Amino acid sequence: MPIILKIRLLHKNIYTVGEKLNKRDKLGIHKEIDNLCIQCLALAIEAKFCPPQTKNIPLETLRIKISVLKNLIRTESELNIINEKIYLRLAEQAVEISKMTSGWLSFLTQKGLW
Repeated sequence: MPIILKIRLLHKNIYTVGEKLNKRDKLGIHKEIDNLCIQCLALAIEAKFCPPQTKNIPLETLRIKISVLKNLIRTESELNIINEKIYLRLAEQAVEISKMTSGWLSFLTQKGLW
């Protein structure tokens, strides 16, 4: 499954979780997580349409933002904003996206495009 689709699915899950949160949490940390996920989607789309020589720039940024996203999701779990089951589902998706991003960067390095 392409990385863009994976990020869209993660965002859909994050958005769905937000419907069940109280106003403080929904407009606080969860809003930041939602915005960060949208930024990740934008970076993945940007990387898709960039020339091969410049794909590394949005991909490096994407890798950083995915790491921040994983940490914020973990923080939400530690603060008991989301339950463990939801945390595991979101974290699993975020880790998979992180691995896909690293794989894409690795592919560019092997091909000498970076």
